[in-house]
Amino acid sequence: MNFTGKTVGYALTGSHCTLEEVMPQVKRFVDAGARVIPIASHSVMTTDTRFGESDHWQKQLKEITGNDIISTIVDAEPLGPSKLLDVMVIAPCTGNTTSKLANALTESPVLMAAKAQMRNQRPLVLAISTNDGLGLNAANIAKLLVAKNIYFVPFGQDNPQQKPNSLVARMDLVPEACYAALEGKQLQPVLIERFLY
Repeated sequence: MNFTGKTVGYALTGSHCTLEEVMPQVKRFVDAGARVIPIASHSVMTTDTRFGESDHWQKQLKEITGNDIISTIVDAEPLGPSKLLDVMVIAPCTGNTTSKLANALTESPVLMAAKAQMRNQRPLVLAISTNDGLGLNAANIAKLLVAKNIYFVPFGQDNPQQKPNSLVARMDLVPEACYAALEGKQLQPVLIERFLY
């Protein structure tokens, strides 16, 4: 894959247990020649968890991309008029973000950036990570699966015995899904069997 000349918006939301898994994917974009603009939700910017401190993740994002993090709605809004992003990915994309996106709510920098991307009819790629993907959030995922210019990183149940409603994307397929989306294609298969814990 060659992303030379492409600008990728890489947004992270608060599936904190997945952040370590997605950081190498950010680097893969940079290594493939992309300019990467990091975008982070309020949760990622302010919450320390057992999976790492917020400052740790922010530092990694800045070091990998060489760019400041878009972390406010005000800073995300110009992405629309500027048409800066060739493709945007939300990885991880929580159930909360999925729900709000499916119902046209814009109350975070990630959702504002997504709205800007959709306004420009450019690809938006979602790498879901949600404990209720086969619960109440199933309806929201279904709405987004049929939405124009929205694509998914292949996903499946990550722990069907302990968390039967949980769905998580194969984060290692984020760049491949974005590459396909730039060509107007959904990376297949969408529904996969994940490594089971």
